[in-house]
Amino acid sequence: MTTFPVDKIRADFPILKEKIRNKPLVYLDNAATCQKPQTVIDSISHLYSHEYANVHRGVHTLSIKATDRYEGAREKIKDFINAASTKEIIFVRGATEAINLVTQTFGKANINKDDEIIITAMEHHSNIVPWQMLCEETGAILKVAPINLQGELIYPEFEKLINNKTKLISVVHMSNALGTVNPVKKIIAAAKAKNIPVLLDGAQAIPHLSVDVQALDCDFYVFSGHKLYAPSGIGVLYGKQALLEAMPPYQGGGDMIRKVTFEETEYNTLPYKFEAGTPSIADVVGLGAAIDYLTEIGMDNIAAYEAELLCYATEKAQHVKGLKIIGEATDKGAILSFVLDKIHPHDIGTMLDSLGIAVRAGHHCAMPVMDFFEVPATARASFAMYNTKQEIDVLIDGIEQLIEVFG
Repeated sequence: MTTFPVDKIRADFPILKEKIRNKPLVYLDNAATCQKPQTVIDSISHLYSHEYANVHRGVHTLSIKATDRYEGAREKIKDFINAASTKEIIFVRGATEAINLVTQTFGKANINKDDEIIITAMEHHSNIVPWQMLCEETGAILKVAPINLQGELIYPEFEKLINNKTKLISVVHMSNALGTVNPVKKIIAAAKAKNIPVLLDGAQAIPHLSVDVQALDCDFYVFSGHKLYAPSGIGVLYGKQALLEAMPPYQGGGDMIRKVTFEETEYNTLPYKFEAGTPSIADVVGLGAAIDYLTEIGMDNIAAYEAELLCYATEKAQHVKGLKIIGEATDKGAILSFVLDKIHPHDIGTMLDSLGIAVRAGHHCAMPVMDFFEVPATARASFAMYNTKQEIDVLIDGIEQLIEVFG
C-alpha cells in the first residue's frame, strides 16, 4: 500500500473546495484538463503584479526579471524530461501545435510522394489530422497500426508496416480514450534499427509517468501544460538538437530572427528560431511552477498512487451490472472509459453532473477508436493525484443510481 499525502495535495487545489449543484465537487475529467495548485496560480499572479515585461528584448530591470523567470522555466522542463539542452525545448501553445510544427517543418522537408508515415488506431485527432493534411499535400501515405479488443497495439502488425518507405513513426505514449500505455521503447528500438525518426505524443502520459527523452531515444516528444497542472495555452515540443537545427522555421516574426533586411533574413539560433513573436510569458512561468510542484511530490510516487486508484475503480466498475469497460490494456494509465446498457454516455455525463461528479462524455477526439469498438461515445472517468477512493465510491454509487432511474 502506497503512502501518499493526498489530503495535503487536495488542500493545495482551491477549486476542489467548490460545490456543484450543492454537492461536493468530484472532479474526474483530468484527461481533458487538470486543475491548478495554488502555487501555479500564485506564480502567475506574482509575475503580473511584480515582474511583468516582454522577454529577451529589454535591458531594463523588469524585462531582465521576466526573461530570467521565462528561461528558468525552460531549464526546469529540460531537467524534468532529461533533455540534453535547453536548445531542445521549444515553447508552443500545446501538443497540437507541436505536432503541426513538426509536420510543417520536418515533414515538408523530409517526406515526399509515396513515402509512408505510421500512426496507430488509438491516436487522438491531433496526431491524425496534421499527418493526413501533410499526405494530401505531398502525396505521402498514412499507415495505421491496428489495435485489439483490449485496446492494445498489435505489435507484430505494427512491425510489419515498417519498411524502406517509412519516413516517420508518430504514436501516442498513453491513449486519452483508453488509457493504454504503448510499448514506446520497443517501438523506438524497431524504428532506430532502420534509422526512422519517432515522435511521441506525450500529452496524456506526462502527468502520470516519469519521462526521460534521452533514455527513450525518441526524436520528438510533445505535451501540453494544461494536463500537467499548468495553465492552458502553453505546451512543449522537445526535439533532438540536430533535427531542430536542420528544420526550417515554422512561423516568421520577431525574436526568431538575427538580422532582417528587405533582401534576406538570418534566422535566430535554437530554441528561438521556432518561437516567433511575444510568447505566453505568464503561462510559461506557470508551467515552471507546476513542474516544481510535481518534482517535489515525485512522479514515481504519483504513478504508484494513481495505479492504486485505477485498480480500485476497475474492480468496483466490474461489479456494476450492465457496465462495460472500453480499454482493458495490461499496461494502462489512470483512465476508466465505459458504456452502460441502454444509456447514452451524454446522459451519463449529465446525470452524474447533477450529483457533482465531473466526467467526460463523447468521442474524446478519438473517433476512430469509437468506430473500432462500435460505440458512438464513452463516458470517461480519469484520475489525478488529488483524487481519492472515496470519490470513486461516489462515482460508482452515482452510476448505480442512474441505472436505477433508467430502469
